[in-house]
Amino acid sequence: ENLFSMSKWLVGFCIGNKEGFLEKACVKTDVRTVISDIRSDLTIQINDITYLLHKLQFPLLPKCGLLRRLCSDISEPSTMTLELDDIPGGEDAFELCAKYCYGITINLSAYNFVSALCAAKYLQMTEAVERGNLVLKLEAFFNSCILEGWKDSIITLQTTGKLPEWSESLGVIRMCIDSVVEKILTPPAKVIWSYTYTRPGYVHKRHQSVPRDWWTEDIADLDIDLFRCIVTTVRSTNILPPQLIGEALHVYACRWLPDIMKSRPPESSAAPTEESMDSKRRVLETIVSMIPADRESVSVAFLLRLLSLANLLGVSPVTKTDLINRTSLKLEEVTLADLLPSQTSNDAYIYDIDLVGAILESFMMQWRRRPAGEHNESLRLIRKVGRLIDSYIQVVARDVNMPVQKVVSLAEALPAVARIKHDDLYKAINIYLKEHPDLTKAEKKNLCRILDCQKLSPEVCAHAVKNERLPLRTVVQVLFFEQEKGARATNSKLHSKELEEDDLSKLKLGSDEQFIKAKGTRRTTTPGISEQGHHGLGLSDGKLQLERDHQKNQVREIEPEKRSEIREEGTHESKLNPKKKIQQSSKSDSRDKGRER
Repeated sequence: ENLFSMSKWLVGFCIGNKEGFLEKACVKTDVRTVISDIRSDLTIQINDITYLLHKLQFPLLPKCGLLRRLCSDISEPSTMTLELDDIPGGEDAFELCAKYCYGITINLSAYNFVSALCAAKYLQMTEAVERGNLVLKLEAFFNSCILEGWKDSIITLQTTGKLPEWSESLGVIRMCIDSVVEKILTPPAKVIWSYTYTRPGYVHKRHQSVPRDWWTEDIADLDIDLFRCIVTTVRSTNILPPQLIGEALHVYACRWLPDIMKSRPPESSAAPTEESMDSKRRVLETIVSMIPADRESVSVAFLLRLLSLANLLGVSPVTKTDLINRTSLKLEEVTLADLLPSQTSNDAYIYDIDLVGAILESFMMQWRRRPAGEHNESLRLIRKVGRLIDSYIQVVARDVNMPVQKVVSLAEALPAVARIKHDDLYKAINIYLKEHPDLTKAEKKNLCRILDCQKLSPEVCAHAVKNERLPLRTVVQVLFFEQEKGARATNSKLHSKELEEDDLSKLKLGSDEQFIKAKGTRRTTTPGISEQGHHGLGLSDGKLQLERDHQKNQVREIEPEKRSEIREEGTHESKLNPKKKIQQSSKSDSRDKGRER
């Protein structure tokens, strides 16, 4: 069987092999031909490769409209040389079309379909030239095989990157994208084709249900423009939830944007090229622009990773601002590990405190705009963020290169209500003073002024008064507020004791009043009471008076009030009964005469 093959670089001679094709080589060019008794009369030059072919003995010109037209324009019909350096797909695509013309079996797949179709279109191997030509057969193969498969459509889209204009004009890209989108929107229960899914913890089993994000890894192999077209088309249908769109973006970022620490080259290696940085920057900006508006579409850890990469790659201010605003909306979900770098090298810590400060500033702007009716929720939110920031400051305080002003600015960005206690802030200050022993007095004073000594627990106060790293002014403040707390506590105890004594005296006095009122009530309500009974009451009052004088004269000041109450009670009762009023006045006269005696 006569076949074309890549020739070897030989010098000055021709060789034949058992497959039956002839290879001829020289120093500068690579010559390819077909073993035949008929002399070659057509030479086609493509780049550095020369093809020795036949015009009419084999159906080359009858099937290729371009070659037929070019040969008809040449006046000398014996030997012709044509240059086809601009053929799409290059020599490989031309060789595949030439084999078809010579009746040699060709192997088509998703990997070479695009170049073969573009070359056939370039050579005008259409139905207008000859029925059943190569273009028709390639289109049938495309519709029946490639578009029906999942991975074949993905692979075909990947190969269009080499011939984007031809692929776009021929409609290959659009049809492949439509096929991919249609399969993505298929319910997982109806997915019958193979797909790539290598998530940790997932083991593919025969009867296991198909995960909802089965498609994310395969489309992550595409160019960013093709990926954007697919995701945008899927989003426009509003069939899939935003979380699935966010997962696809996350998978693509993991595929094309390496971890920030791993992307930092070692000192001995060459720095990344400007071209690679531009490519990654473009990928990052495109991913950010496709993040759904839904708050739960992506995780806050993913947003923070994109922010770190944005600083490294130098993305546009619009992209960075968008990421900061999205992250600040989910700041209460951030953990301390999310804010820290994933790796350290040579015990040198890398902290982007400016980035955390920008996120906190955006969060505070949104927090201040919360409605007044959500006071409790706002308070809970700001205190949770306050604990996170204080924990973060404790970690970055260990960085020997961390400027004191950055720590102070981050700590002061929180309002006073964010911290019930300043214990965590004191720990951060103590760590910073320990790791930075060369601070000046002014720097120490600037650092410690963010500390509210009134909000320190007794245990922390006990540590602070013995802490030699603190400025003397801060220690004095701690001692002063401790003494003030002690004085307030003593006054509070004395006040409580006085209140208890007042309550006891009122309780005792109240029992005496009830006794007198009870006896008075019985006198006024008992019919037929005699004047003698009123005199008896006066004696009883005298005895009661002596008994009270005997008890250290404690109620002499109160006794007139008692008599006043009794008189008021009698007056009230006499208003109700005129006879009782007369009896009450006679009783008062008898009591006065008894006192004169």
